[in-house]
Amino acid sequence: QAPLVESGGGLVQAGASLRLSCAASARLFSDYGAGWFRQRPGLEREFVAAIDWKAETNYADSVKGRFTIARDNSEKLVFLQMNNLKPEDTAVYYCALDSAGSNSRLANRYQYWGQGTQVTVSS
Repeated sequence: QAPLVESGGGLVQAGASLRLSCAASARLFSDYGAGWFRQRPGLEREFVAAIDWKAETNYADSVKGRFTIARDNSEKLVFLQMNNLKPEDTAVYYCALDSAGSNSRLANRYQYWGQGTQVTVSS
């Protein structure tokens, strides 16, 4: 099992920054791919960013240039730095791990999920 715990969400104004963190407990964390997904009100869960076991990244077009995903294998952490936040970024953000090590955009490639952290951006 690979329980995940997200933190760092909150309420901010448009243009502000937040950094989300995801703490994992997977024994071979460095072999996993990690992704961030979000679910906006009334919408389905969508891909945000992912990083594979080689630290190659993948971003949704809507966040490219504003969000940065990173990982710290020694601490078993995954980060999502979110800059220039917009009201449409308001969502519950979920961290996920893929035991195959990919940076896939597909939610069904990820076997382990956190409980989510709320990000609210006011205009």
